[in-house]
Amino acid sequence: MGEGKTRILELVRKYHQDVEATRPEFVPGVTEIWASGASLDEEDRMALVEAALEMRIAAGPSSVKFEREFARFFGLRKAHLTNSGSSANLLALTALTSRDLGDRRLRPGDEVITVAAGFPTTVNPILQNGLLPVFVDVELGTYNTTPERIAEAITPRTRAVMIAHPLGNPYPAEEIAALAKEHGLFLVEDNCDAVGSTYRGRLTGSFGDISTTSFYPAHHITTGEGGCVLTGNLALARIVEQLRDWGRDCWCEPGDDNTCFKRFDYQLGKLPRGYDHKYIFSHVGYNLKSTDLQAALGLSQLRKLAGFGEKRRRNWQRLREGLDGVPGLLLPSPTPGSDPSWFGFVITVRPEASFTRRGLTDFLESRHISTRRFFGGNLTRQPAYLDQPHRVVGDLANSDIITERTFWVGVHPSLTTEMIDYVAASIREFAAAA
Repeated sequence: MGEGKTRILELVRKYHQDVEATRPEFVPGVTEIWASGASLDEEDRMALVEAALEMRIAAGPSSVKFEREFARFFGLRKAHLTNSGSSANLLALTALTSRDLGDRRLRPGDEVITVAAGFPTTVNPILQNGLLPVFVDVELGTYNTTPERIAEAITPRTRAVMIAHPLGNPYPAEEIAALAKEHGLFLVEDNCDAVGSTYRGRLTGSFGDISTTSFYPAHHITTGEGGCVLTGNLALARIVEQLRDWGRDCWCEPGDDNTCFKRFDYQLGKLPRGYDHKYIFSHVGYNLKSTDLQAALGLSQLRKLAGFGEKRRRNWQRLREGLDGVPGLLLPSPTPGSDPSWFGFVITVRPEASFTRRGLTDFLESRHISTRRFFGGNLTRQPAYLDQPHRVVGDLANSDIITERTFWVGVHPSLTTEMIDYVAASIREFAAAA
């Protein structure tokens, strides 16, 4: 590292420390308590600046290093960075439609089982690929579906299951993966909310044929915008990479040429033999790559993932204990056998409560305590999906309850004990006065 670069980074560290020293203290009812947000320190700021000084404006060495370290964290063979978790979901499901999979490929009209109560980008790739989403309901308390509900939804047209671990709480991934294997179905594991969560001692994101994560600032670690597709299946990984990188057949890392030593010797499709392999396209793909600046931040964040998870668990548990016994509230529960790295703390106002969800959330917002709905609620009621083809198995009674009565508040690492206690005290105060 040159002397000038060293000096710049020292100044960046000093700048960060100066900014933190002037950060105002928490004032109850005045300071915003955000539902989600990134936890960024001086090492993160320095990582970004160092990458910028190197002018790493596209994918490069940090991207390659992050992908290897992140795959190693999950015990999987390959990870591919993307520009968002939503893009990761699109790539994961689209990969299953590739003709390279032969008879196993998903074809237009095939069914994919998912849940009605969730975030749109778990469902959108199903529709975007001409597949049919099959919606099932979830349980209140854990907000997860069950293997029984999924089994009931399977028909001869069912080819895959695509479900997210909501707010960090794992669904019964081992049982659902076994069910998928029994019926010859792909399992796409949307792990965007749950990096670091475990089910039966195993990390979520490692059960599916393919899994996804998000690095949006709300999530467990951040790259600003960003996401990742992971798999232990090298054939699927190859398809994902092609789809992400314009659909091209070449697998050279950025800045490399002729890794295969036969760049001008291929004959694919109806192209003439010797056509430049860097410009042969084997899939109808996209450009959904990320940059080295994002990866540099991701590497810095990844070193803190375990500590972030500990703080999320500690904040969730303190809030759970602080709200124990409050009348009118259904408090969240971890899925049996799981150890969630919580994304948020979800609350459902019971029908017999003397207050409404709207009344409670309005009160919290008036105290600058940020609240969020349970994503899209029952997605079949959203305007975007009213005219979209889908099938529903069973009723969606709990998804409707979630739409009407459920919300969540934050437990992210930037929240202090004092903030968590203020959230709990505010909820208790409102419920007692209602």
